[in-house]
Amino acid sequence: MHIHAEALLFDNDGTLVSSLASVDRCWTRWAGEYGITAEQFGRIELHGRPAVEIAADLLPAGIVPEAVARIETLEVEDVPNGGVELLPGTRAFLDALPADRWAVVTSATRRLAEARLDAVGILPKTLVCADDITRGKPDPEPYLLAARQLGVDPARCVVFEDAPAGLQAGRAAGMTTVALATTHQAHELDADLVVKDLSALSALVTATGVEISVRG
Repeated sequence: MHIHAEALLFDNDGTLVSSLASVDRCWTRWAGEYGITAEQFGRIELHGRPAVEIAADLLPAGIVPEAVARIETLEVEDVPNGGVELLPGTRAFLDALPADRWAVVTSATRRLAEARLDAVGILPKTLVCADDITRGKPDPEPYLLAARQLGVDPARCVVFEDAPAGLQAGRAAGMTTVALATTHQAHELDADLVVKDLSALSALVTATGVEISVRG
């Protein structure tokens, strides 16, 4: 299968990097600090959603801003503790791309996203974070904003995601979607293409964009 794109838009956590161990540590501690029971916590989907939305599902509105600031601090401080690592294929795939043809689009705050990306040496020219939007994934706003910043028609963008909410956002934006089965089972992911991770793909830069292919 070959996919042609003018711009490639990547989720970060679970797509480019793995932060699952850090997320588990930090959110478990956070839940304990705010008196959230294991039963309450277990019903919430953490992955691929902005922290403010998760906190709003669990806590009274009046303490949500404080609680969001707290989880951000916990996660940023955990980065040096081995809180993030590159997923297979990330470095080689990104190195094959021109800097102005790709962006990172994450549900994390800018402070947290930059901490995680800096830890693994990824320096995107374009970075869309929770701070930049009013509606997070699965709303298409984050991906539409990235397309505007890159100056590319959404229909000519490809979204790389590991979470159902992010894939839904990409589809709603009118973009081609590629799912990476890094945090969910393949059958849970609705996308134009599903692969295990970026090591399964190759990118060839052409005069008109980027040709994405599944490795044989």
